[in-house]
Amino acid sequence: MATKSALEVDISSLTFETLEKIRGYLKRMIDAKGSDLHIKANAVVRARIQGEITPMSGEILSKEEALTFAKELLRTRFPEFVEKKELDLVYPYDENTRFRVNIFFQMEGVSAVFRVIPVKILSLEELGLPKILKKFTQIERGMILVTGVTGSGKSTTLAAMINEINWNKRKHIITVEDPIEFVHKDRKCVVNQRSVGQDTYSFGNALRAALREDPDIILVGEMRDRETIETALHASDSGHLVFSTLHTLDAKETINRIVSSFPTEEQPRIRLSIASVLQGVISQRLIPTIDHKRVAALEVMVKTPFIAQLILESRDVEIRDAIEEGREIYGSQSFDQHILDLWNSKVISTEEAFNYATSPSDLKLKMQGMGGKVGASPKSGEAEAEFAEDEIFQIKQD
Repeated sequence: MATKSALEVDISSLTFETLEKIRGYLKRMIDAKGSDLHIKANAVVRARIQGEITPMSGEILSKEEALTFAKELLRTRFPEFVEKKELDLVYPYDENTRFRVNIFFQMEGVSAVFRVIPVKILSLEELGLPKILKKFTQIERGMILVTGVTGSGKSTTLAAMINEINWNKRKHIITVEDPIEFVHKDRKCVVNQRSVGQDTYSFGNALRAALREDPDIILVGEMRDRETIETALHASDSGHLVFSTLHTLDAKETINRIVSSFPTEEQPRIRLSIASVLQGVISQRLIPTIDHKRVAALEVMVKTPFIAQLILESRDVEIRDAIEEGREIYGSQSFDQHILDLWNSKVISTEEAFNYATSPSDLKLKMQGMGGKVGASPKSGEAEAEFAEDEIFQIKQD
């Protein structure tokens, strides 16, 4: 095994030419309004633009260049990279643009993914998010979860909610992230942001410590393990407002994921805790739009006495219906309700609506005005023509 001295990087010997080349690709991706840049040894550089992976040139980045790039990017952290085989970090491109970076080894050599982090934190209104999210920021205690697959906009939504609190309340906010993405300056609130690996050893350690740091609001970047989940539930039950994320598809799966993290004999206790502290679940899907952009479709579960009862009684399968029925009174909405809104507004196509619907068959009935809960179907000739394309629906149905 290589010695520590052999792994150390002599920064004075680096030319930074490879890093400068990658910066050129980052600039092109920014100009194209892309979201992720993919660097891979022995491959061309690619970017995710409007949701699609697109080659940025025909030039192959050699294995040696990729390794040099890692040294130029990481500098004194290169030995840590060799030891851990992957690292998370934030790379400041300029005063207006930062990137969340994951760099890792794979069979061909070094790879890295750069994810754009907007410096400006958009408001809930600028993001076009449902009004109920602002009400979530006014809650004094409990737990709010934002869920979805990687790249669905969870961090952007959380940042907007923390920003809303920061401008309108006098509170102490602690965030624990890996790494820190959006930087919150103190406004009316005191905001302490901690990065796992740099400012704390783990989410669990930081969350336990936070309970002794006089917090009002705690943001946990991700509930990755049972210890973190249990501590977050305890913090919520102790009078704090806790925000966090999970990689789950919807509210029902979110509750199942939390409960199933614990042994069978403890699950009734965890269900009791969730039913008590969980104030809302926001689940997101990014859908391609007709004008070749992407829009967030949201399922929003708002805690009600009935929802709490369903959680307690393990009737999770009924949660989606309860969400839909509570739209007018509580401001909740299912994915299919929001997708129908986007389709009615001609933001997304029929094909994409079926692609991202939870139940394409139910959505089709609602589109045809037979669903009864969501609203009238469009009457235009264009919409009627789309309904004639039944083969699209047949491919997407459950």
